Amino acid sequence: MSTDPQNTGPRSGDDARDGEPERAAPAAGESRPESNPEPKPEPKPEAETRPMPGGPRAQMTGRQRLIAGLWPPRVTRAQLTVAALLFVLGLGLAIQVRSTSDNSAFRGARQEDLVRILGELDSRTERLEHEKQRLEEQRTELENSSDQAEEARRQTEQKEQQLGILAGSVAAQGPGITLTITDGSGAVEADMLLDAIQELRAAGAEAIQVNDVRVVADTYFTGTGGDIEVDGNRIGAPYIFKVIGKPQDLEPALNIPGGVVQTLEKEQATATVVRSEKIVVDALRPVKRPGYARSSAS
Repeated sequence: MSTDPQNTGPRSGDDARDGEPERAAPAAGESRPESNPEPKPEPKPEAETRPMPGGPRAQMTGRQRLIAGLWPPRVTRAQLTVAALLFVLGLGLAIQVRSTSDNSAFRGARQEDLVRILGELDSRTERLEHEKQRLEEQRTELENSSDQAEEARRQTEQKEQQLGILAGSVAAQGPGITLTITDGSGAVEADMLLDAIQELRAAGAEAIQVNDVRVVADTYFTGTGGDIEVDGNRIGAPYIFKVIGKPQDLEPALNIPGGVVQTLEKEQATATVVRSEKIVVDALRPVKRPGYARSSAS
C-alpha cells in the first residue's frame, strides 16, 4: 500500500479504477442520474382504418363481381341497333330458306318440263303485254277521235259484250281446247274439276263450259265421285270442258308436272286435250240483278 500526499486515505479497487476519474458524490437533495438510461419506446400511433384500394367492388369475390356485371342488365343504343340488325338478318334468311323449299318441287323435274313451264310463263307475260297495248290504244283513240262521243259509245258496246261473255249471259266462240275427262271408276272428285278450272283461268281462259253448265266467277263444285254438281246442276262422266283461249297456253298448263293431267292419271282417270280453231260456248246464265249494290255514278 502506498501513501498519496494529497489524499492520505487508502484507495481501494472498489473506490477507484484505473484510468477513470473519480466521480463526485451528489450533493444533498440532488438525485444521481442513471449511468446508462434506456430510451423509453415512443407510443405507436393507432392503426388507421383505411379502405382497401378499389372500393367495395375490389373486396368482392370473382363470382360476386360476375353477378354484379350481369345483373341488372345494361342495354345501350349500340346493343339495340345490333339486335335489330340481327333480327332483320334472321328474318331474311328464314324467308330465303322458305322460298328455296317452295321451289324444291322443280328440282326433280325433267328438262323438257322446265322448258314447258318457262314457255308458259313467257306466254302469260306476252298476253299481259298485249292487253296493256290494247288498253293504251283505246286511250289514244279516245283522246284523238274527232267524234269522242261516237267512239265512247262504240267502246261501251264492246265492253258490254266482253262483260256479257264473262258473266255467261252471252254466247262466245273462238280458238281454244276441249278437255275430256273419262272416269270409269268414279274416283274423280269435285275438287279435281275445280283445280282444272283454276289452271285454265290462270292460263288465260276467257270462256269455259263444263258439259251443259256455263262457268262464271261464282261457280262452285260439290259432291263426290260419280255424283258431282256444278252450281247445283248434276253432271256425269265423261266431263267435257269447252274452253276458249290461246291453245298454246291452255294445253301446257294442264300438262305441267304435278298438274291436272298427272293428278287424274293417279286416280285411274284419263284426260284428253284437243286443240281447235273454233270452240263454241253456248250455255248461258241468267242475268242476276244485284239486290243491294248500286252504281256510284247514279
